[in-house]
Amino acid sequence: MLAKVTSCAVVGLDGALVDVEVDVSNGQIGFTIVGLPDAAVQESRERVRGAIKNSSFSYPFKRICVNLAPADLRKEGPAYDLPIAVGLLMASEQLTADLSRALIIGELSLDGMVRHTNGVLPMAALAREKGFDTLFVPASDAPEAALVPALNVYPIETLFALVMHLQQMQPIAPYRPMHDFTPETAPSYATDFAEVRGQEHVKRALEVATAGQHNCLMSGPPGAGKTLLARSLPSIKPNLTLDEALEVTRIYSVNDMLPAEMPYITWKC
Repeated sequence: MLAKVTSCAVVGLDGALVDVEVDVSNGQIGFTIVGLPDAAVQESRERVRGAIKNSSFSYPFKRICVNLAPADLRKEGPAYDLPIAVGLLMASEQLTADLSRALIIGELSLDGMVRHTNGVLPMAALAREKGFDTLFVPASDAPEAALVPALNVYPIETLFALVMHLQQMQPIAPYRPMHDFTPETAPSYATDFAEVRGQEHVKRALEVATAGQHNCLMSGPPGAGKTLLARSLPSIKPNLTLDEALEVTRIYSVNDMLPAEMPYITWKC
C-alpha cells in the first residue's frame, strides 16, 4: 500500500516542500530510502523502526521503500523521521488520516519522543505560502512556528500522541503564542553610545551610517576606540520591524542559534 505525507526541507534560508512517499509491499524484507538522502536521513530507518516498536505499534516486516520527492533536491537532517513514521503507519494500514493540507516535521528518538528540528520558521512560512493550514512540529519548536500567522501549529511530544490526535482519540490543542514581537523591556548593552567621550567626527559618521543603513569601515591604531564604538553602536539602533524580525529570526533558526528563552529576535545587534 502507498501513503503520501508532506514535509519540508530548508534550502539556504527558505523552505522547499518534500513529498514523503512510503510504499509497503510483499517481497524481500528491507527498508530503502531514495531521493538524494544524506547520512542523517539514511539513519532515520533505525530511528523510525525503534520509535514505532516502542510506541506500541507494529513494525511491518515487509519490503519498505521511501521516496523523498523531488528526487533532485538534496535531503539533509533528521526532520523527516516523523513524516516517514506517519507514512509507514498509514501504508501498513495502522492509521487512517487526511493529511492533504498538513505538513509534518520532526526528529524521532528511539522511544518515540519528538525532538527539536532546525529551521522550523522558514518551513512554517512556506506552509502558509503554499496553502497548508496545519503544521505538526516538535513541542519545543511550536513557539517558533507560531510566529507565522494564519497557521494551526500543533506541538507534538511523541509519535503516539500524534497518532492518537490523527485518529481523533486524544486531540491536541493548537499552540497559542503568549508573546508578540515587542520586547517587554529594552535590551541592555555593555556600553551606551551616549557615554563614549571624544571621537565626535567618528560618532557623527556612525550615526549617519546607522540612520541610512550604510556600511562603515573604521581604521586606526590600537587603542583609538574602534572596538568601543562598534560595541556601543547597537544602543542607538531601533527595534526591528515585523518583517525584519522574521528575516533575522529565520537566519538564527536555520543555524540553530535562537535563544532557548525567546523564539524570536526583536532588536538589532
